[in-house]
Amino acid sequence: QVQVAESGGGLVQAGGSLRLSCVSSERTFSRHVMGWFRQAPGKEREFVAAISWTGAITDYADSVKGRFTISRDNYSNTVHLQMNSLEPGDTGVYYCNGDRSATTQEFRSTDFASWGQGTQVTVSS
Repeated sequence: QVQVAESGGGLVQAGGSLRLSCVSSERTFSRHVMGWFRQAPGKEREFVAAISWTGAITDYADSVKGRFTISRDNYSNTVHLQMNSLEPGDTGVYYCNGDRSATTQEFRSTDFASWGQGTQVTVSS
């Protein structure tokens, strides 16, 4: 895991868009698989998306495929999550994290010891 600061959440109507950002202070950021998870009220945290070191490989949860796009900028140590066609079911706190040893596909199953504060996304119907 890496130290991160998430931002960009907010309140949006169904069908709208938001762009989340995650900035890391990790010196070896470019050698970490990075990704997003979310946690809805009363539910467990779940995987959303992951991106490889170079950005060439991505992985998405089935529920967001075709609607969300993850990207990264290794020069600014930033990961973005572009969320389009938002649905009420996308409501939750979104968390960013990174791992140096997992592959992009393994990232969704990584057991992280710590998390940032996250950013709240609320989608109204």
